[in-house]
Amino acid sequence: MNAIVRLEQSSDAAAIDHVLRSAFPTDQEARLVELLRKHQRLRLSLIAEIDGVIVGHIAFSQVTIAGSVANPTGLGLAPLSIVPELQRRGLGAQLVGEGLRACERLGAGFVVVLGEPEYYHRFGFRSADLFELKNEYGASEVFMALELKTASITPGLVRYESEFSNLTGAL
Repeated sequence: MNAIVRLEQSSDAAAIDHVLRSAFPTDQEARLVELLRKHQRLRLSLIAEIDGVIVGHIAFSQVTIAGSVANPTGLGLAPLSIVPELQRRGLGAQLVGEGLRACERLGAGFVVVLGEPEYYHRFGFRSADLFELKNEYGASEVFMALELKTASITPGLVRYESEFSNLTGAL
């Protein structure tokens, strides 16, 4: 199943909110995207559209590596959402693929994600432990990184935008 993938437009906010609220058991991801958008922290926000209807969304926001002298430019992938009735049909993979190519065009050195290893390994993500990266949430095997530019990751603690800390529980 192929969708049109494009950049989010301001008129898409309500439809994206609907996708997020339908795809997750709580409203945390919808609130996160709303906060990131409000504070202009969404570095990249793409939607998947079929027949004029928004059915998927992926967001990327800046991350930093605490203590890194090199100050590498990285992005965090969160969240990825597809409406329930169209999940497991390749739309998420299409959004991730398009999103990672767009991250490269933006000049990002790397992307990190907290997610299912079996899903994200197919895009080249590897355990963040291999890069000596830690995260603020204490996640281990579900915390992964993908180097878009060789040697762009330096060891340290990955910090997400402050909007992530305003949420309760794990994302």
